[in-house]
Amino acid sequence: MKSHRVSIILSAVIVLSACTKLDTKLHDSLTPTTTGGSNLDVQALLNNTYNSLITPLNNQDQIFSLQENTTDECLVPTRGGDWDDNGVWRVLHAHTWDGTHTQALSVFINLGQIESNATTVLAANPTTEQAAQAYFLKSLAQYYYLNLYGQVPYRTVQNYNSITAAPVLTPQQAIDTLVTTLSSIIPNMTYAATGNGLAAPYKASPDAARFLLMKVLLNKQSFLNRENPGAAEAADMQQVITLGQAIVNSGKYSLTQHYFDNFGPNNGGTAPGYGWGIGTEAIFSFPNQQGVSQVSGINSVGVNARWMMTLHYNSLGHKGDGIYGSAGWNGFSTVADFYNSFGASDTMRRGNTYYPGVTNKSGLKVGLVQGLQVDENGAPRKDRNGNNLSFNLPVNLVEPDPNTLEDDGVRIIKYPPDYQNYNGGQQGNQLQIFRYADVLLMMAEAQLRLNNTAEALTLVNQLRTARLAAPLATITLVNPSNLYDETTLLSERQKELYWESWRREDLIRFGVFLKPWALKTADDPKYLLFPIPATQLVANPNLKQNPGY
Repeated sequence: MKSHRVSIILSAVIVLSACTKLDTKLHDSLTPTTTGGSNLDVQALLNNTYNSLITPLNNQDQIFSLQENTTDECLVPTRGGDWDDNGVWRVLHAHTWDGTHTQALSVFINLGQIESNATTVLAANPTTEQAAQAYFLKSLAQYYYLNLYGQVPYRTVQNYNSITAAPVLTPQQAIDTLVTTLSSIIPNMTYAATGNGLAAPYKASPDAARFLLMKVLLNKQSFLNRENPGAAEAADMQQVITLGQAIVNSGKYSLTQHYFDNFGPNNGGTAPGYGWGIGTEAIFSFPNQQGVSQVSGINSVGVNARWMMTLHYNSLGHKGDGIYGSAGWNGFSTVADFYNSFGASDTMRRGNTYYPGVTNKSGLKVGLVQGLQVDENGAPRKDRNGNNLSFNLPVNLVEPDPNTLEDDGVRIIKYPPDYQNYNGGQQGNQLQIFRYADVLLMMAEAQLRLNNTAEALTLVNQLRTARLAAPLATITLVNPSNLYDETTLLSERQKELYWESWRREDLIRFGVFLKPWALKTADDPKYLLFPIPATQLVANPNLKQNPGY
């Protein structure tokens, strides 16, 4: 899709000049006066918009890659001839990509598809609730445009089908638009019921809008100046706390007793053969159910890529005489510094531990998987050289030793495999996008930025206690000299949210994205943004290439 087809969620309200003031009639434009025309058709269009989230948010080479492979949490080593792909993975971790990077192009186009589909809903006479959901989905796409590229192409609802070049929001205009839009739609949103007292996370809800607004406010200063973010505004931080408290007070979420149940095949409550219980932290996620290709009009996402991309070729799941699934892809790994950053008491989140329905079926442990790999009977698994398969701490961007290249690198199993539906797109694991634990951490960050250290420490220790980690006696925002200082909020966010597509923006917000880490030296500030794809620059002259590309 060309960028001149990208749409906007707002109706002719942005002043396209150096001024960032919004039209005072904005709120009215967000409140439809009708109850919907052909409501069935509008719902189908809305479901299509939800489905357009699947590729950019689920696939391993999309937002996950841009947000994780560019950080200290994740890398994809070249192993012989595997995972070379002309260096597309290596340059992300090393911060040496250029303006032609294919993943940056693909994500840019897919975000435009979300915007376009959402605006189609808004132009189809939706109900108030349908419109609010469409505005949320469009805001989510705009957030990622701002986050990744620093520019937000848009189109008004009235001109959603225009062939003219789409206008482009500056960072300040985009922030103002997101804050106004998300604030306005919250009263028009409802919760999808599940029957178990929890909110169904597969439709946009008031809490999903609050969560996204919290992200906008926390990242506001880094979006305006990525290299030197300004001090947070007290009013913004107080709003983050107020929004988070509303989510807490809803009573719809609690910290899941066993950490990996948040991500297991039973996290949505449809596969009781796995784990200890259902997840209770999902605010916004994809609604996968075992053996079901579609839930309430939204397609299953094939979340199995989250374990296939990291497992070894011979990491097969066994049960009796049967074999579930096929070989992994032996790619995504993490570095020793990250593995070693977990404190001695923080074993629940670090993992490398037994998980019911997985370890007893295949021998595979979950979490940060390190050391000798065994099958369900305890017998060592073998790599393709016939050696015992052991995931080693050392790893390189290009693995040089043919005897160890298959084994090097700690692997991360954040999503325990659904062996009953190992392949295809019908696993039981719901893909987590917004999670309750992050709400507590965002509130803690806002308290720290207001110099309310005691309040922040209470929130962080509430989370650590639930994860069976020793409480902290003190906490600060960041230690620029040590990214893994356990007494910092940045470190706590990493331990709780690793591989959930937040790390890049966290490092930028805390002012340490350009610091050196394993296999990456200190680098050029241009890497704080991704390049605008050349095809999009040609299609839309309102876009400008980011500096350095």
